[in-house]
Amino acid sequence: MQENTGSGYPGDPGVTDDFALAGVPDAFQRLWTPHRMAYIKGGQHQFKNQNDCPFCLGPGRTDEDALIVYRGKTCYVVLNLFPYNPGHLLVCPYRHIPDYTDLTLEETAEFADLSQTAMRVLRKVSNPGGFNLGMNQGVVGGAGIAAHLHQHIVPRWGGDGNFFPIIAQTKAITQTLDEVRQMVAEAWPGESDAE
Repeated sequence: MQENTGSGYPGDPGVTDDFALAGVPDAFQRLWTPHRMAYIKGGQHQFKNQNDCPFCLGPGRTDEDALIVYRGKTCYVVLNLFPYNPGHLLVCPYRHIPDYTDLTLEETAEFADLSQTAMRVLRKVSNPGGFNLGMNQGVVGGAGIAAHLHQHIVPRWGGDGNFFPIIAQTKAITQTLDEVRQMVAEAWPGESDAE
């Protein structure tokens, strides 16, 4: 390990890596997210197949336990367990497929329809000023769970910070995930028809 020879801060040599990053003052605040350690320790290889994939296991649980807000024929909508913003939803196909090009035409149509409906419902219940929609394809593309396709629908409000909380200030999530799930599920059109 390289010693920090500058004026530095007390204890810097013990926490500074070979790139001299940890002890170097910068403009970023630190957001500690220990709940993400399960992903970091296991990496992409922790979800090897349908038997341990959270997007495959979720539909076998109750909507409340799995945070599912709507179940369609080929796809479903679930609240993100680690939201960037309140109301952060994911649209997932039931099939365990990694890539957008693997969707059938029927799945593609429902995937798109559910994404549009999710935006309409979030506008109704929380009045966001905009949205980030996106899919990270593959490990190199940044997918947290690359083996199972999912699209993020993140509601945005003025002043809510950046899309990636790593480079933003700490966010206060003012509602529990269950409260948000219930609010979105109740506002979903035809939810009672899907059960």
